[in-house]
Parts: sequence; C-alpha cells; structure tokens
Amino acid sequence: MAHRETQGLAGAQVTQAENEASSSSSSSLIPCPMKDSSISGTPSSSQCSQSASFSSTVTTGTSLSRSTEGSSKEMEQSSTLQSLPDLENLHIDLLDEKVELLISFLLQKYQMREPVTKADMIGNVVKEYKDDFLEILRSASERMELVFGLDVKEVDPISHSYTLANKLDLTYNGMLSDQQGMPKTGLLIIILGVVFMKGNCATEEEVWKVLNMMDIYSGRKHFIFGEPRRLITSDLVKERYLEYQQVPTSDPPRYEFLWGPRAHAEVSKMKLLEFLAKIHGTNPKSFPSQYEEALRDEEERHKNVSL
Repeated sequence: MAHRETQGLAGAQVTQAENEASSSSSSSLIPCPMKDSSISGTPSSSQCSQSASFSSTVTTGTSLSRSTEGSSKEMEQSSTLQSLPDLENLHIDLLDEKVELLISFLLQKYQMREPVTKADMIGNVVKEYKDDFLEILRSASERMELVFGLDVKEVDPISHSYTLANKLDLTYNGMLSDQQGMPKTGLLIIILGVVFMKGNCATEEEVWKVLNMMDIYSGRKHFIFGEPRRLITSDLVKERYLEYQQVPTSDPPRYEFLWGPRAHAEVSKMKLLEFLAKIHGTNPKSFPSQYEEALRDEEERHKNVSL
C-alpha cells in the first residue's frame, strides 16, 4: 500500500505546507514547500493554449494572401504547432511518473539497507528514459529530502553507486521498532524547524497549524507517519528529540514543544537553517536572528570537538 501511495506523494505532502504571511522573520521561514516540484518549469496549460492560438492566428493571417495550395500547407503547419505543447506536456507527465517510481524504488533500497547504482535505477525504473536520468534523479532526490528527510548521495563516481543518508546526520530514522516502516525523519526535521524558528519554543497549536497544511492531522492515521499525535507527543519524546510540556500557568492547560537533549546533541542549527532556507529559495542570512544563533551553535560545537 505504501508503495502505491508514495507515487504522487511529493507533489502533495510538502507543497501545501506554507505558513500564512507574517511580518516576523521567525514565522516566515516555518517549513514550507519548494516553489515547484515538477520535473521542468514548463508553461501552464493556459499558456500553452494561448501560444497555440497565437501561432494559429499568425499562420492563418499569412495564408490569406496565398494560393489555396499555400493555405492548406499553412493549416497543416498550424495544426503541428498546436500539437507541440501537448507532446511536451505528455513527455513531462511521463518523466514525473518515473520520478515517483524512482522514489518508491529508493525507499525499498533504504528499508533493506542496500546500496543502489545508476545501472539499478536505469534498469529497474528509468529504462527508455535513460537520457533524462540526471533530471529524474535530481527531482526524486529533492522530494526524498523534503518528504522523508533523506539525502541521496553518490558515494562512488566511478561505479555510480548511491546511498541514502539520514538528513542532518540524525541517528534516528523512525524505523527502529518497525523495520518495514517508512522513514519518519522528514516529520521530525519539520517540527524541529518550527520550534527553532519560533524562538526555540513552539506551542502545540503552532506545530499542528504547520502539519495540517501538510495534510497531517491529529487522530488521523497517516500512511507514512502512522498516528501523528502519538509520534510527536510520545515516540519522539521517548527518543529524547522533543520535549512536550504544559505551558506555565496556562488554564485551561496548553502545551508546547522544545528541542530534547538528543536534538541539541545531534542537530546543527546551521544545517537546519540551510535546509529551511533552501526550501524557501533563499539563504540563511535572510533571517539574521536565527543565523546569529546558528553561528554561535557552530562555534560551540567546534569547541566541544576540539576538547
């Protein structure tokens, strides 16, 4: 079931996660989607139809001054021009399908702890579209990063072998108790990002607001993350990546999330900020307060390593 539902996932899971506009820099960088996860920045269908219409108009206007034979020839050319956008869109749709199939294939390899080669990917998935392999792999890698928190890295440029590495070098992948489960690192990174961008403390309402925009709801089982409330308020708390506590003096009781000790130990705030900035198509320096904090965190980590 997960294999089938993974197809089309990247276009739906993260691309709806944008927070409402805010004047504060901390809320404007709450994890949101890449602008467009399609295989290519092609014109929309309306643009294509307008382009075809324009071509037809120009061609028809020219043909009026020609003979009947010339008019027929021009009409054939017009018909050909109108069909080009449709052929281009069909090719893009087929490539997108290959991207989704490649994501499923890579996840299977990750679950089985097996490396994967370019030959594996072309022979099992890409096949007749091998000339588009690099573009398909690039798009699949971006979606794997956003949805599953996994980096696709080439480890041997000679044999073209690749491995899937946990984003931010986390030691947790969400599959420890269920070896056949799906990696849940992506959700953890999103929540850690929300907490970081909210001043290192995010209310439960703020976290769920972001998750709801990703079509993740409390009490509704998710085919990747299972029951998300249990995952983020219990499982990730037990793993010491998150702290979940009552807001002081709140009545009725309200709750908030903070980083747990394991997150502080493993997560580089600079790498996290770079990841969030990449999602938004900007750079970490666009968020000065978080950038300054990330620099201090890096200095502290270097000191600890040198000791």
